[in-house]
Amino acid sequence: MDEKFNAILSVSIIPQIINLIITKESMEEDAAINLFYESKTYELLSKEETKLWHYSPLTLYHIWKSERDTGEMVFPEGL
Repeated sequence: MDEKFNAILSVSIIPQIINLIITKESMEEDAAINLFYESKTYELLSKEETKLWHYSPLTLYHIWKSERDTGEMVFPEGL
């Protein structure tokens, strides 16, 4: 992962997703961080070529939530 892309994820997108997980799932920060970083959603988000980073943090949270609840990733139309 290139440095600029990694910085955008780490500073801008991922903290917002983690915050949504903490808030919406009533979860402790450490648990939320671990669950997100262990997810397929994070794995795909961390690959610039997937273009998942184009989605809002809320949309990415919903993709993660679907993965967690059903084992399936549900993407918005067009991916």
